[in-house]
Amino acid sequence: MNRILLTEDDSRVASFIKKGLEENMYLVKVAANGEDALQEATLNEYDIIILDIMLPELDGFEVCSLLRKRGNTAPVIMLSALNTPEEKVRGLQCGADDYLSKPFLFEELLARINAQLRRMEFNRGIVDFQRYGGVEINIAEQSATRQGKELQLSPRELKLLAFMVRNREKALSRVQIAQSVWDIHFSSNTNIVDVYINYLRGKLDKGFPHPLIHTVKGRGYMLKLKDHEPES
Repeated sequence: MNRILLTEDDSRVASFIKKGLEENMYLVKVAANGEDALQEATLNEYDIIILDIMLPELDGFEVCSLLRKRGNTAPVIMLSALNTPEEKVRGLQCGADDYLSKPFLFEELLARINAQLRRMEFNRGIVDFQRYGGVEINIAEQSATRQGKELQLSPRELKLLAFMVRNREKALSRVQIAQSVWDIHFSSNTNIVDVYINYLRGKLDKGFPHPLIHTVKGRGYMLKLKDHEPES
């Protein structure tokens, strides 16, 4: 599941954007000032960073420039109410990948986020992480199918499946799954990951000759095709 760091000091705007992104199956962390954004992006990995320019403590230009100097390569989308050519140039010069003027339609922000993610995945050699082994995930419609059969998944099960499809053929620990799908720190006292894996198995693999979800002893779980099963 893609993780987004949203830096916006207007709590109403931040709440609106966060809600919309979460409805589109993104995990969102909000920072209200530049210092917090810099620390959060330095300590944790994010797929996209959204930076308002006018921020307390450190402005968006300073945050972006410092992140690039520290080797952070996550795509940065800058937001600004000023909308001057000089500001756009400055944003790009300090390392931003895109620039969006306020006010904007949420759909445009979403399209720009998706475009940056597609470019990033293409550069990594992953052209389409939403289709694997006969499974197709439609994020916009929040639905999934296997071999054309619709899977009746809850929103959390769909997030879990999307995360596993994106990280297919990798052993995923319970910690990784909990942090990415629930955005929580995993506790050995809870079996929430195992419970949802079982829920998903019952819907994803039921009625098919070969299971896609496999237990990796001592490590966690993996989404993987059998060697003799063709990918479609």
